[in-house]
Amino acid sequence: MTAFVNHFAFEFRTGIRNKNLLLMNYLFPLGLYLMMSLIMPGINPLFRDTIIPAMITFGILAATLLGLPDPLVQAREAGIFRSYKINGVPAVNILLIPALSTVLHILVVAVIITVTAPLFFDAPLPVNLPLFALIVLGTAVALSGLGILIGVISPNARLTVLYSQLFFLPSMIIGGVMLPFHMLPPVAAKIALLLPATHAMNAFNGLAMGGTADFAPWGALLTLFVGGITAFLLAWFLFRWDSHNADRRGHPALALLALLPYAAWILLV
Repeated sequence: MTAFVNHFAFEFRTGIRNKNLLLMNYLFPLGLYLMMSLIMPGINPLFRDTIIPAMITFGILAATLLGLPDPLVQAREAGIFRSYKINGVPAVNILLIPALSTVLHILVVAVIITVTAPLFFDAPLPVNLPLFALIVLGTAVALSGLGILIGVISPNARLTVLYSQLFFLPSMIIGGVMLPFHMLPPVAAKIALLLPATHAMNAFNGLAMGGTADFAPWGALLTLFVGGITAFLLAWFLFRWDSHNADRRGHPALALLALLPYAAWILLV
């Protein structure tokens, strides 16, 4: 337990001291939050009602999809995981500790946005704070699981960027952060159901912000937790200690199973 705590403390400090992680965990999401909150309400007055959930979801997307995978790939390519294995560090710690550290940074950013948005931008507060906190946690679990899985299956840093952007950019465009789900064309709406951000925004609107959900909000919240846990389990199963070791417990394509909890909604909505 002491080793776990020390490892976690080291990872958490790295998230502040490392310039790239500091950018993804704090500077990028908070900078865009300020910019969007100043500009978007003048273009779309309805955006003011979703500033808090939308900008928190964006912050989680940046910290997890853009911040989590690359350090995992770099550590594996540098042989750091081999030294962990020699010293008896279990694979689950290597995957779980960065995710927990990132979630803690996410919670700090979420508190900053929730406290400042009503003061500076007249954004409405959540009507149900406990459910709001639960949805933030569910979104963090879902996207950190996806970020860890991307880091595990990516063979190199270049593909890490590609895999991350396959989820990050669609999440920003059709995931409910900028454009409401009910305004999407039918084909785009089906694709959006594969994105955790869509389910997060739907749960925020239906359960925490006093708005109207586009589909079952409790089901969306459950899907976030199920999807995140599924992604973590797949990441653990597909984990490799060494980039030069060709032995695998499964093909990387198995990572697509992480989308099954979200894909089921295509048949339901």
